[in-house]
Amino acid sequence: MNTEGIQTTAARDDRAMNFQSPLRMVTRVYALLVKCGTMLQSPLLLVLRLWWGWSFFLTGKGKLVNHTDTAEFFQTLGIPMPGLNAWIAGGVECVGGLCLLVGFASRLSAIPLSITMIVAYLTADNEALKSIFSDTDKFTSAAPFLFLLTAVLVLAFGPGAFSVDRLLARKFSQTPMNAK
Repeated sequence: MNTEGIQTTAARDDRAMNFQSPLRMVTRVYALLVKCGTMLQSPLLLVLRLWWGWSFFLTGKGKLVNHTDTAEFFQTLGIPMPGLNAWIAGGVECVGGLCLLVGFASRLSAIPLSITMIVAYLTADNEALKSIFSDTDKFTSAAPFLFLLTAVLVLAFGPGAFSVDRLLARKFSQTPMNAK
């Protein structure tokens, strides 16, 4: 092989290394970003669960303590059996909120909480629901939105590491399979 061929090969190798070096750096930076983002998941879920679990609890408690007023409001919305539905909605929000707060049966609790918020959209905030695509600000500023968003996030991602669910999972996963 002549020296010209060796120089061409060396130049090609240099160009490849020059291209790979920034690509490797971008890949490493992105991997670090993913790692940091993953580390933030459980603290974020904890904050969401604490804030909105407590908010669910207070809202549900308000419905239960002021049952007559809640039932009358439900009647004006055309909700069938307003007294019974006031008890159900208040109970779901109160108990589900506490479960969310401590992270116990979180995904299971998120289902009735989500349904309750969808019913709230369908009845009390129907105009906001109808404007989901035409006026998203109206939809997202409606009272049920952040409650529903939190319930769906917990349903999808679980309660995170700082939860009773995680403690129970660790406890039961350490039990030997053939223990009686």
